[in-house]
Amino acid sequence: MSKRDYYEILGVSKNASKDDIKKAYKKLALQFHPDRNQGNKESEEKFKEVGEAYSVLSDDNKRAKYDRFGHEGLRGGGQGGGGFDFGGGSFDFGDAESIFEQFFGGGFGGSSRSRRSNSNAQRRGNDLQISIKLTLEEISKETTKKIKINKYIKCTSCNGSGAKSISSVSKCSSCGGTGEIRTVQRSILGQFVNVSPCHACDGMGEVILEKCTLCGGDGRIRDEKNVNVTIPPGVSEGQYLTLSGEGNAGRRGGQPGDLIVIIQEKEHKYFNRDRENLYYDLQLSVSEAALGAEIEVPIIEGKVKLKVPSGTQPGKKLMLKEKGLPVLNGYGKGDLIIRISIWIPTKLSKRAKELFEQLESLDDTKPKSSEKGFFEKIKDRLFD
Repeated sequence: MSKRDYYEILGVSKNASKDDIKKAYKKLALQFHPDRNQGNKESEEKFKEVGEAYSVLSDDNKRAKYDRFGHEGLRGGGQGGGGFDFGGGSFDFGDAESIFEQFFGGGFGGSSRSRRSNSNAQRRGNDLQISIKLTLEEISKETTKKIKINKYIKCTSCNGSGAKSISSVSKCSSCGGTGEIRTVQRSILGQFVNVSPCHACDGMGEVILEKCTLCGGDGRIRDEKNVNVTIPPGVSEGQYLTLSGEGNAGRRGGQPGDLIVIIQEKEHKYFNRDRENLYYDLQLSVSEAALGAEIEVPIIEGKVKLKVPSGTQPGKKLMLKEKGLPVLNGYGKGDLIIRISIWIPTKLSKRAKELFEQLESLDDTKPKSSEKGFFEKIKDRLFD
């Protein structure tokens, strides 16, 4: 879809209010609606472009991501009909038409899309939302979790129809089986068709003469279901995975909702995380820092030996390349960054005190704190 600036498409400024955005969309949607420009492909594309821009800028979360990251912030990944969703996603003509119908109650008289039945949308099941806590070890690789969900499923007795038998279903006489009641309004802009659900059949187009005894005519029952959730490596706190069709079943055979799986991170014993990079705080003794040492440090996969050079100063950072976390939906891994601090004993044995006193008598073990500009030379290390 379009990569033009959404504010430019609607002709509004970046600090425009919601009302300004809505007014701009109404004006442009009327101008470029396909029924007023039949056969004009350019107008149809502009109509979709305007609808896409409005769908983002009218949503506070999407607008915030767009303002911060542009079009890249609205991209999502794909995984078996689900995928990670960061607020964006696909957009088609039907989305634009749906937004238009929210304002005007239907399309222009000639539009077949504006006459679509909305009974499936009305019967769609609710989305469900759960949270999964992951360790950094689980995040470092593809992980599959089995979760148990209590939700509505299709009725096993009537197969979701809500009726006791096929003969128990009859076409609604009020709407003729369409599930909709239509009224026509005329204005200077043309003919508007207002579509509303039929109250007699609740938008279904059918009435049940004898209901299913198990679900009471709803077409669904409550049950528990196990769902396997496969999570790609590199996810982080707050991101979420959408499993299509794993939410509540819809009423009387309606489309099921989705299952939204929100990622949470468990606190790690050793590491702090910054995107793909991991940080580990390593304390050295005075002698290890001065003489150098080979220290065993943890990594996600286990442990490795780290060579600490002699004369290592507090605040220094040592790096283990590609020992961090994988890049989500990308290539490569982050780094493990080791932050050095020096452990100073608070209590000394008699022997240790004697040795420190001997070191103190040596000139090369004393800091040159009287040297001009000493603070300026070390302040970067102190406050890094």
